[in-house]
Amino acid sequence: MKRVRLTTAQALVRFLDNQHVEYDGVRTKFVHGVFAVFGHGNVVGLGEALVEMTHGLVLYQGHNEQGMAHAATAYAKQKNRRQICVATSSIGPGAMNMVTAAATATVNRIPVLLLPGDSFACRQPDPVLQQIEHSYDPGITANDAFKPVSVYWDRVSRPDQLMTACLNAMRTLTDPAQTGAVTICLPPDVQAEAYDYPEEFLAERTWKVRRTPPEAGAAEETARAIASASKPLVIAGGGVRYSDAGAALACFCEKTGIPFAETQAGRGTVPWDHPLNLGGIGVTGGAAANRIAAEADLVIAVGTRLGDFTTASKTAFRNPAAKIVTINVNSFDAGKMAAAPLVCDARAGLEALTAILEERGYSAGYRKEIETANRDWRKEVDRLYGNLTVDGILSQTGVLGLLNDGLLPEDAVVVGSSGSLPGDLQRLWRTRIPNTYHMEYGFSCMGYEISGAFGVKLAAPDREVIALTGDGSYIMLHSELVTAVREGVKIIVVLFDNSGYQCIDNLQTSQGISSYATYFRTRDDSGRLDGPTAPFDFAANARAYGALGFTATNEEELTAAVRAALKAEISSVIDVKVAAKSMTGGYESWWRVGVPEVSANPAVTEAYRESRKMIDEARPY
Repeated sequence: MKRVRLTTAQALVRFLDNQHVEYDGVRTKFVHGVFAVFGHGNVVGLGEALVEMTHGLVLYQGHNEQGMAHAATAYAKQKNRRQICVATSSIGPGAMNMVTAAATATVNRIPVLLLPGDSFACRQPDPVLQQIEHSYDPGITANDAFKPVSVYWDRVSRPDQLMTACLNAMRTLTDPAQTGAVTICLPPDVQAEAYDYPEEFLAERTWKVRRTPPEAGAAEETARAIASASKPLVIAGGGVRYSDAGAALACFCEKTGIPFAETQAGRGTVPWDHPLNLGGIGVTGGAAANRIAAEADLVIAVGTRLGDFTTASKTAFRNPAAKIVTINVNSFDAGKMAAAPLVCDARAGLEALTAILEERGYSAGYRKEIETANRDWRKEVDRLYGNLTVDGILSQTGVLGLLNDGLLPEDAVVVGSSGSLPGDLQRLWRTRIPNTYHMEYGFSCMGYEISGAFGVKLAAPDREVIALTGDGSYIMLHSELVTAVREGVKIIVVLFDNSGYQCIDNLQTSQGISSYATYFRTRDDSGRLDGPTAPFDFAANARAYGALGFTATNEEELTAAVRAALKAEISSVIDVKVAAKSMTGGYESWWRVGVPEVSANPAVTEAYRESRKMIDEARPY
């Protein structure tokens, strides 16, 4: 067997550069590039390999380790998990910054490969700068913190271990059922150590991702359950998107007359105005989907984790006779809420069920309910879009209406994650083209928006990419705006500036708690955070980084700013001053939060009593 003498880091780069995936007969280079913040734990080893070797990986210099790992996650999500980026950091705080991003990727089932530097395997120079030591176990390092948020974790303590680590990493990254964050820890001395690697390991390799077909008996059983239902409802999750099942979903619903509702991850696989599309469901959903869900006698959950927002903390399906069946490639998700599972690829499952039910001539028992629910809901969206101001200040819903119905191109990709915007977007945003609604809501990680927009733009360079973020998220993490400016990659940030964490204030006050520490207020004379609102000029901040900065306080200024940003060749931040409390409210849904059982505030104890009533009505598991 021929061998090539390389350092561990050099072999890793060579290996990553030669990995391909094949979906439905289409072969794609799997690893696009590497995001890096170099430090003493990776610059001399992995950095040398990336800089000095000839390879086809694009190297991006990040400015915050969490931000660059978010960008890598967003890239893979926008590519429907067919292509990924890698993120590498030094040891210690640099590595720890990526833990949050690892959790974000894993929760959302998005493949990302993380390569944090680690402590020396030989231990000779211990403790090195930024090393955490444990007297009871010297083998533990800070990177052990990645274990609970990774779907595969390994530490390469010898050069020859790299081979099994890489093969296991690729197996996991390309597995539709198990994918997420993969972490391979790299001690700096091992990165630089040489080994004679087999050419076979370094050669081109294609990982064929096959669609898991439904087992015939299980498909028949699921079809019987559907056929026995009069008013079933489909919930379309992210699995519909990642399996390219939008057309299959539309066909299934059209053939059977079954309506469908969308989760955050599943939104936009079918255009918003499809007659059977009820829009968003659950806590951040709209009245159409939630009303139909309350009466459904069967729920068909396709490619969804059935999280608490989707199920309204298990109160959304109020028909006591309602049963749940699932179509999911992940058996863990398929078995949630005591569902009858069909473990298979979403598209394959929908196609199989369509054939069976069409042969039987099945049709759901709805009459005018779907048409009426959609008509009423669309009137409500039009109303919210039309209310442009509150007391002379732009409203959040009105700004979304201006953006969605005229200012932005139909194929623009909107990116969101946290605050009140995800709820407004799931309820109100009208997606017209697939893969233009990019929401990270599994982890709802503040700061994903701008980092994610940068990653999305790398994945979809021919589309306008719009980060929709609140002022709280912008302040928390906007470092990859600098990366976008330096790379000449254009994104547009629309910053909804309402002077605080308004969605948390809503949660606080809705449970009877006094509003406090949610607005961006200065301290008053008593020492409480109840003074004047702190003034921030986000447009000036953007200009300081080399981006364009605009401030919009009315419709004319917003329109002019968006048009200028679209025409520009560089990134822009549009600071839109919006009224507090101008987001949407809940629509016939409930979310369980930990309301105090006892309190000096009577409003809180009353909220607790109301919460107990809802808990008693919820499904217990």
